[in-house]
Amino acid sequence: MSEEEMNDSEEELKGEDEEMVETEGEEEAPAVSSEDWLSEYEGQLTIDMYQTKDNVVIKSTIAGVKPEDIDITIANDMVTVRGERKKDFEASSEDYFYQECYWGSFSRSVVLPVDVDIENVVADLKDGILTITLPKAAKAKAKKIKVGV
Repeated sequence: MSEEEMNDSEEELKGEDEEMVETEGEEEAPAVSSEDWLSEYEGQLTIDMYQTKDNVVIKSTIAGVKPEDIDITIANDMVTVRGERKKDFEASSEDYFYQECYWGSFSRSVVLPVDVDIENVVADLKDGILTITLPKAAKAKAKKIKVGV
C-alpha cells in the first residue's frame, strides 16, 4: 500500500469515528463550569476512629472552621458531623496557581462499633483538630471475670 493510500485510509477512519460520536436526536448537555459543580458538592471529612478502655474517640482535621459552624448529631448507632468552611477572601479562578483547599459544606456519618452513653459525649476543637469523645455504655465495656475453683 502506498503512503498516499495509507493517509487516505487514516482520514476515512477518523471520519467514521467522528460520525460514531454524533447521535441523532440527542441534545448537548449544558456546559457546567467547575465552580458550578463544586458549589453543589459536599465535601467528606476524613476521620480517625479508635477505642480506649472506656471511650470511642473520633478525630478529624477541620482547620479553618469555627466551633459554631460544626454540628454533631448522634442518632441510634451513627455519628454525623456537618459543617462549613467559609472562604474569607475572593479570587477569580484565573488568579490561582494552585487550588487544592476545599471550601464549602462538608459532612461525615459513621456507624459506631459499640453502644455509647450519648448524655456524656464531649467534643473539642483545638489547633484545627476536632476530637469527639464518646464514653462506652456500661454494657459495651469489657469486663474480666475470674473463674472460681
